[in-house]
Amino acid sequence: MMNSSRIGSNVGRTFNAKLVPTNRLSFDARNPRLSDIAISETNQKRIKGNRRLAAVKLLTSKELQNDVGVSGVPEIDPQLRRELSKLPIIETTREQVWDRLAFRNIVGPQTWDSIGKAQYIERLHESYDISLEMIAKAIGDRNATVRRLYHGLKVLHQAQYAGVFDPKNRFYQRKDFAYSHLWASLGYEGIQEFLGLKNGDRDERKPIARKNISALGELCLWLYGSHSNSIEPLVKSQNPHLRQLDEALRSPRGIAALRSHLSLQSALNAARGDARLLLDSLIAAEKNLREAKGYLSTGYSGQQDVIDTINNIRSLAISLDEELATTETKKKKR
Repeated sequence: MMNSSRIGSNVGRTFNAKLVPTNRLSFDARNPRLSDIAISETNQKRIKGNRRLAAVKLLTSKELQNDVGVSGVPEIDPQLRRELSKLPIIETTREQVWDRLAFRNIVGPQTWDSIGKAQYIERLHESYDISLEMIAKAIGDRNATVRRLYHGLKVLHQAQYAGVFDPKNRFYQRKDFAYSHLWASLGYEGIQEFLGLKNGDRDERKPIARKNISALGELCLWLYGSHSNSIEPLVKSQNPHLRQLDEALRSPRGIAALRSHLSLQSALNAARGDARLLLDSLIAAEKNLREAKGYLSTGYSGQQDVIDTINNIRSLAISLDEELATTETKKKKR
């Protein structure tokens, strides 16, 4: 293990390249872009050094082209073939360049996706014994992104190991695994409470208590759905769905609605209760009526449906006012 207190910054260090025969170079199987959790074809085509090496090997080897079933690779002239027989490399250890790679690929212009970032942070922290604080410092993280990415990955691992969620079984098979849904959701207080993350200290590598693993499985179902059971996720996009899910989970009624497979909006309504829904409805009605009043002078030209709608609104308003008066009278008699 590598003590983080002995690691100096490598961001400004100069490394000398040397030529190495291409046939001696192998692919980096530990590239975070090659996620073992859920990887899309898009990500497979963006693996930087691996991709460049693969291109060179294919250009220089007919045998490899046949082995992997690739066609349409252009012919290259003998001079270029000789030049590509050796490639410049920088030979070093992962420990020596961890902060350079972290800065470039976590916050730099050519970043990994969030699952790749999280896996790299996990490797630095657990394999090289580098603290999360030092990783954050190396990349200039001021928003606790490093800790949130790592924390989310450990929660995901727990869900996988416990068998309550499999990213490969997510409803949207053709889309990239939206890891950001999970790690972002863990920042919401209602979701934290639902998972038991707000009750005292938690194990860094196993944040979710065993008694709350089933709740974690439910959260993953609401976030990602299930392909095998044809269940669509409730969260289609983080805004506003994560916020709405968080609000629903703050109420026993909202949780019960979610567990009954009702829509997110229905769960949200259940969580808010009739008093909140009444006020929300009245505010929305007032807003719409104000907008309609602004359009009347330019939009009305004798249409009967406009007249009928206004009459219906008048009748509803009178009925609502009468019901309000009756309710107030009943309150005074109690």
